[in-house]
Formats: sequence, structure tokens, C-alpha cells
Amino acid sequence: MLYKTIYHSPIGALTLGADETHLVGLWLAGQKYFGAGYQEPFDERADHPVLQKAVQWLQSYFAGERPLISALPLNPQGSPFRKRVWQILREIPYGQVITYGDIARRLAQEQGQKSMAAQAVGSAVGHNPISIIIPCHRVVGANGSLKGYAGGLVAKRWLLRHEKI
Repeated sequence: MLYKTIYHSPIGALTLGADETHLVGLWLAGQKYFGAGYQEPFDERADHPVLQKAVQWLQSYFAGERPLISALPLNPQGSPFRKRVWQILREIPYGQVITYGDIARRLAQEQGQKSMAAQAVGSAVGHNPISIIIPCHRVVGANGSLKGYAGGLVAKRWLLRHEKI
């Protein structure tokens, strides 16, 4: 079974999705790849413990606090490559950004390769199913420019400003 609730944030309605034990999604309204990978419908259930915990996390985040990602049971669905990219995203500290190229170089080094395409990293970042909590908004272009964000560049700018970046 899959469950969902809606959280009304300063950047609009956020849909949170969970299975029995883990948060599996957090999507902005109109987000590209919204609900991707899930065939069965999500049942509305605001009282689900995982969803309640995620709402508390978001309330803390939008209040200007810096809640720990590790405080939530996360289970994003994706390929091993995407999951590795999303793990790297979890390591980006509040108030900092990293480039797609930085992530590609790190992965290439981990895999013993000379290089890796930043575009492959960009695709994995763009398919992050747990936006905000897994901070894909902290990834920028090589010159610090704001490159694509599945939730839209307006939301990305807002989140970066909110984190004082």
C-alpha cells in the first residue's frame, strides 16, 4: 500500500508519499516526473506516522531550522546509479552548493574511471523522488548558474535563498 498527504508550504502544495515504513516521495505541484515509478494509487492518509514525521520535518525546515535528513526513513526508488547520486546529495550541507561536474568527478573516482558525464548526473538529480529533503536544489551548473530543477527554477531560487545561499 502507498499513502499520501498534501503539505502546504511557502513554495506551494507538496505531495508526500510513503509506503508502510518509509517516505518514498516528495513532489512539488506540477513537478516533472511527479510520482514516477509508482503504478498503484496513493491513498490519502494524513495520519500515517511516516507522513506525519515528514510534515514535522518540513515545518522545521520552512521555519528556518536545519533538520537532519537522517531523522526520516527514506526509500527513494531508482537504479543503483541514481541511488548513489541521491546519497551524495544527502551529504551536501545546508548553505552550500555543489556542481553536477563535482558529483561526476567523485563518482568517476569511486568507480575507477577517468571521467563521467555530468549529464548522467543531471538526469539522476532531476529524477530525485524526494525533493527538498534530498536536496537536489543545492546542485548548480559549473559557473554557479541555476540549471534545471524538476520543481521549477522559481522554487529552486526560493529554496536556495531560504538556506541563505
